[in-house]
Amino acid sequence: MQIQEIIRGKKGKLTIRLEGGLSFPIYEKEAAKYRMTEGGTLSDQEWNEICTEILEKRAKRRALYILQRMERTEYQLRQKLQENGYPEEIVQCAIDYVKSFHYVDDYRYACTYIRYHQTEKSRLQLKMKLYERGVASDLIEQALEDEYSGEEEQLIDRLLEKKHYDAETMDQKEKQRIYQYLMRRGFRPETIRHRMGI
Repeated sequence: MQIQEIIRGKKGKLTIRLEGGLSFPIYEKEAAKYRMTEGGTLSDQEWNEICTEILEKRAKRRALYILQRMERTEYQLRQKLQENGYPEEIVQCAIDYVKSFHYVDDYRYACTYIRYHQTEKSRLQLKMKLYERGVASDLIEQALEDEYSGEEEQLIDRLLEKKHYDAETMDQKEKQRIYQYLMRRGFRPETIRHRMGI
């Protein structure tokens, strides 16, 4: 494998770009051990050694560190590791490792998210937020079925109270504005109209 480019970063970190677009992060000391130079080559044996002895171990530690600070979905963890410059096969190895200990569990993440946010978000908003975080739709549906106990009517009432809604005194334009606000929050139109008395 030919080394096309060596990019210097901070604190002795390098990014090595190989032919075919593959790149990986490594420290200067490690690069020196393998005599890496631009235009030089890595044997298959050296590449395998770098993967198993350096990159896999480092990516696993990085994944554990990321998860220690905050629970993440598999998609979010994958993004973080890719941002750190790890090749896809190394990222997958680190994800498989943390999944084997159930440190990453998208269903558990979805359940926890729903439990903590159902009092301020509609069912649709919860779905969309979890979908944005890369949780599979079947896991979202299962988690909603198992965890969602939010009464949409009560949630709408709380939001109407917060907006100082009064069906008697508000003009049509203001009612329409509040109706649109609740629609954007993901509530069903018929439920909104019923609670607003329109």
